[in-house]
Amino acid sequence: MYFLDISKLFLKKCICIFDALEINMKYLIIDAGNTRIKVVVFEGDNIFLKCVFEEINYFEKIKKIFSENEISKIILASVGKLGKDLENLLKEFQNVLVLTHETHVPFVNLYKSPRTLGVDRIALVSAAAMQYPNKNVLVIDAGTCVTFDFKNSKEAYIGGAISPGLKMRYNALNAFTEKLPQLSLTDTEELIGFDTETSMHSGVVNGLVCEMEGVIHRYRSKFSDLTIVLTGGDAYYLSKRFKNSIFANPNFLVEGLNAILIYNTKE
Repeated sequence: MYFLDISKLFLKKCICIFDALEINMKYLIIDAGNTRIKVVVFEGDNIFLKCVFEEINYFEKIKKIFSENEISKIILASVGKLGKDLENLLKEFQNVLVLTHETHVPFVNLYKSPRTLGVDRIALVSAAAMQYPNKNVLVIDAGTCVTFDFKNSKEAYIGGAISPGLKMRYNALNAFTEKLPQLSLTDTEELIGFDTETSMHSGVVNGLVCEMEGVIHRYRSKFSDLTIVLTGGDAYYLSKRFKNSIFANPNFLVEGLNAILIYNTKE
């Protein structure tokens, strides 16, 4: 019995040492989106380094990140066309976990076509499962597209919706009309436009805000104790225009990728 107790203490100590080593490990997160590549280094649950690349020539910059940091594990999530090239580049340095619909995740995926579910949405739901366990969570990702993803209190992903983002809406107004100009997002809160440009700004921005508020209202009427998370490149801009109580977290997606990497490591 005495030997058994000593063995338990030794095992407990080893587990504590392993957990301490895990905390100090640096994980490299690669999020290759439709327009940008985000490279984030996590140390435990904390962001140690974050870079955003919009140009194609990212090799030297990623190589520098490797040379200056002892990276132990990597996860790659790509919804763009750079997935394979980036994967081959990273394999020169380290084994890479390439996120797919077959990757082990901390939720039950009830999507009827799991192969078509974007890895960005998988990461967002993983973050929701890890950060808000046993809660109904609606994640809104405002980027190139606006995605709505719902995880229920039983850790099951039900599905959501996909809608055009702010930039896509501006582009569409110009592309599918003869006289409407090409505009970029501006910091305006005008409801009533007083000329063509301000009318377009009002239509795009207020239209999307009203759409999102309407979706939130319908979810709240159907699911009790609903937690709303807003993330994505336009999250900060849009969060200032919401009357609903939401959690704005621009790093939610990469936090989800980090959670998936940790989840698969412990498995």
